[in-house]
Amino acid sequence: MKLIHTSDLHLGISLYGYSLIEDQKYILDQIIQIAEDEKTDGIIIAGDVYDKSIPSVEAIKLFENFLKEAAERKIKVFIISGNHDSAERLTFGSEFMKSSGIYFSDSFCGSVKSVQLKDSFGNVNLWLLPFIRPQNVRPYFSDREIPDYNTAVKTVIDSMGINGTERNILVTHQNVTNAIRCDSEELIFGGLDNINSDIFSDFDYVALGHIHSPQHIQKESVRYCGTPLKYSASEINQKKSVTVIELKEKSNLSIRTRELQPLHDMRQIKDSFDSIIKNASVDTKDHEDYINIVLTDETDIPDAMSRLRQVYPRTLQIEYDNYRTQHITDSIKMSSVKKMNPEEVFKAFYYDRTESELTEEQTEYLKTVIEEIWSNEE
Repeated sequence: MKLIHTSDLHLGISLYGYSLIEDQKYILDQIIQIAEDEKTDGIIIAGDVYDKSIPSVEAIKLFENFLKEAAERKIKVFIISGNHDSAERLTFGSEFMKSSGIYFSDSFCGSVKSVQLKDSFGNVNLWLLPFIRPQNVRPYFSDREIPDYNTAVKTVIDSMGINGTERNILVTHQNVTNAIRCDSEELIFGGLDNINSDIFSDFDYVALGHIHSPQHIQKESVRYCGTPLKYSASEINQKKSVTVIELKEKSNLSIRTRELQPLHDMRQIKDSFDSIIKNASVDTKDHEDYINIVLTDETDIPDAMSRLRQVYPRTLQIEYDNYRTQHITDSIKMSSVKKMNPEEVFKAFYYDRTESELTEEQTEYLKTVIEEIWSNEE
């Protein structure tokens, strides 16, 4: 059994006003070609098909054409909804698409859909678990305490009735603890949405979506494939790819990647404004790339963006790296805040403003407010 794992297509996304529809069409065509070259049994899409819950007409049409191409080549596709998707909209027409080998996760209703495939070694069960929050799970397990994301996902997995003698693949879209994140991802302060990788112990492979950097968590078989395109400057140095999974008999699994080549790459140029303009004529790389400019000038350059776009039409943004920016300090650095949970952030802010600690009563009230906010998040 051979499967291709991809995720976080974010169809319809734009970067600083630039539509990426053509770039996404180019990369989806490439994924179809890789699937055909590999003679794969199917493509897994682990959530965030679209960038918005109500996607544009262009994005819907693009995904429709992708599914049509896969169906014509007899390539099965297994899709779950992510936190950016509307599960109800994404799965419209899913019942009659099964006849074409297109399988969608259902909106979560207390159980998890599975698709059973067969090869010479027996059954392979694909469990399609869409993005879930604790409040999605609580109504179906009212006899249990479900305070957080980890408990929610574990509760659902424990209820699935997995046959451990067969090969099982979980497709899910969650934030696993210790994953390396990118700027293009949706952030919940302090990692309240974290789940632990040890809850996946019953699966031969876990096809993860949600995190944009390709990586595995603790072991090779728990893997984020990453986005097929670069969606932020923090991804400039990444090599984007799809993951190819080959399953033989139980516990015999091989994992490798196939690199993807973008229509337009994303890169960074760092220098003074005059040097960038002067050297553009000898820059042999594609001037149509998406460019992040870092200027080292000590003073701001008037009309810098429009002047730079005359030589690099897809300039995304301009940053300054100079004496002034290097010496900007805050009482709480954002890099530190990202590692703190909301309670710690508020406590640090309170202490910074009052030079005193929260009382025990204030701390309990804070916890109540935080729980109420996050349990009602949309």
